[in-house]
Amino acid sequence: MLTEATVERMFREIIASNENSDDKFDQAEELLEAELRDESPLRHRLSVELDELRSLAAK
Repeated sequence: MLTEATVERMFREIIASNENSDDKFDQAEELLEAELRDESPLRHRLSVELDELRSLAAK
């Protein structure tokens, strides 16, 4: 299991990448699911942020 700081850094790198939006959002979600516990405050915060980014990309 990675540290929360490492997971957050990797999450930011994925989101900032030039990949297709759907692919990078799926990759970021998989990272959160694989590396953070369900009850993690960081997982909750990044999941909410990911949902907001998906909504913005859909517009």
